[in-house]
Amino acid sequence: MSASAAPAGWPAGVGRAILDEAPSTMAEAAARAGDAPGPLWIMARRQTAGRGRRGRAWADPPGNLAATLLMPAPEPERAALMSFVAALALFDACADVTGRPEAFALKWPNDVLLHGRKLAGILLETVAPAHLAIGIGVNLRHAPEPATLEPGAVAPVSLAEGLGAEMPPDAFLTPLARAFDARSRSFATYGFAPIRTAWLDRAARLGETVTARMGTHEVTGRFETLDDHGRLILATPAGRQAIAAAEIFLAGGEAHAARG
Repeated sequence: MSASAAPAGWPAGVGRAILDEAPSTMAEAAARAGDAPGPLWIMARRQTAGRGRRGRAWADPPGNLAATLLMPAPEPERAALMSFVAALALFDACADVTGRPEAFALKWPNDVLLHGRKLAGILLETVAPAHLAIGIGVNLRHAPEPATLEPGAVAPVSLAEGLGAEMPPDAFLTPLARAFDARSRSFATYGFAPIRTAWLDRAARLGETVTARMGTHEVTGRFETLDDHGRLILATPAGRQAIAAAEIFLAGGEAHAARG
């Protein structure tokens, strides 16, 4: 683990652990949960067994960001909403390091897109005794091969490929931690409403047709909004439907932000 002091701009009261290698930062967070009194960012320069949502493997070649924030778990109804806080912080960090906020968009529930292609993903898990682990993977230098993705998945991209931006993961972690600290303080003070508004302002395909896949069941409809619980609201021929958890597939073409 790196023993260097936190860099300039690192948020006060937040721990930082940089590992040369780990099976996964999520596993490392679970192992440290009993000894972490406050928030702690864990980053690995190399993961040997990274994973994404639904237990899928997460490709993580050197040069990409693999990090997990371990934090005391909020009450359950707020814990699920932390994915929107994390997504906004990740958007903020990407905009900060590139100066190109118009290039990025947020895909429900927890992906960041660059020019309509998947740049980053977020994974939330509760860990004992009373912690929340927020795993973040960002394709800074490399993107997965399209052949490794499931049919219909959004094509991947790296920051280097999409914008020509070279950003070491250690350097990216600081603006990410700073942005998360700011967004989480806003959430704690003002609740979900401003987070919801900001997320929708950056949403991919708002007002357009998307398909929500829940196992073998699919719902297709127009993406209207998010409700106060973070559920996706689709307008369908059968009426408005609230989707709490699903894989979202975007109909043809790239997914752009709702704003211009």
